[in-house]
Amino acid sequence: MTVQARTLDISALADKLRGGDRAALARAITLVESVKPEHQAQARELVQKLLPHTGKAMRVGITGVPGVGKSTTIDTLGSNLVQAGQKVAVLAVDPSSTRTGGSILGDKTRMVRLSAERNAFIRPSPSSGTLGGVAAKTRETMLLCEAAGFDVVVVETVGIGQSETTVADMTDFFLVLMLPGAGDELQGIKKGVLEIADMIAINKSEGEGRNRAVAAAGEYRAALHIMQPASPNWSPPVVLISGLDNIGLDEMWAKVVEHRRCFEASGEFAQKRRAQQVKWMWTMLEERLHGRLRRDPQVKSRLHELEARVAEGALSPTLAVEDISTLLGL
Repeated sequence: MTVQARTLDISALADKLRGGDRAALARAITLVESVKPEHQAQARELVQKLLPHTGKAMRVGITGVPGVGKSTTIDTLGSNLVQAGQKVAVLAVDPSSTRTGGSILGDKTRMVRLSAERNAFIRPSPSSGTLGGVAAKTRETMLLCEAAGFDVVVVETVGIGQSETTVADMTDFFLVLMLPGAGDELQGIKKGVLEIADMIAINKSEGEGRNRAVAAAGEYRAALHIMQPASPNWSPPVVLISGLDNIGLDEMWAKVVEHRRCFEASGEFAQKRRAQQVKWMWTMLEERLHGRLRRDPQVKSRLHELEARVAEGALSPTLAVEDISTLLGL
């Protein structure tokens, strides 16, 4: 979809988006994802206009290794929530094609039930090489969905790299999906993921996998028990679910709601949201500086020479950085 920079009426777009116009929401997301400077300026204006109408949604991050059943679980959970009267948006951060930069997983094809719901919105977003595979504009897209009236915003990560930490920093609740049969998997799981999890759900716990799931849950509970909780007001629970058979998902969501209620009562919810806003500011500042580094013609012409000299051992990385910093006036 092409956004016409010269004719776009930001106020009209904001009004349509707030009225629940899905085409306006899609157009707004395309605008914030654009790398063109004129589009970025308009996106900043749009987000600022909509900011007073954001912040009420449940922001839930969901991760898990490939094959754990993230999309199936989100499809079923989202459908349950829609049937209960909620409006659900899913921002699925796809690994990008290294050749075209486009999304390659096609989440709408993996969330068949939810994509057919009127009160659901699914947006695959290419990671485009950003840190941890998380789309650079996911935060802005989340705000746009909130302004459009969505009650729940789910951010699905690719489950690799540092995307888990990045998504945990932009959501209220971070859910980690695991497979039955912890055993070797528990030995290899990144400790950092357990440290930031607000809940662990053992998926595919139906049928023959039930006993292995129960055993896995016991091992994860033991692992969490010896770790310091991220919050004194919440001990991450371990639950058994089946996204495919819709088992345990209502109980799992009840824990998400309980977490929100608990954190609002303690004041930790508002504190966390404020901290996330400041972190968002610094992230965007770093991206802006990195963009200038890549676009500045004087720096670009010098970079290739410096890279070659550093690679050959003729110049230390420290002196190369100093040279670039001087060119940028830093």
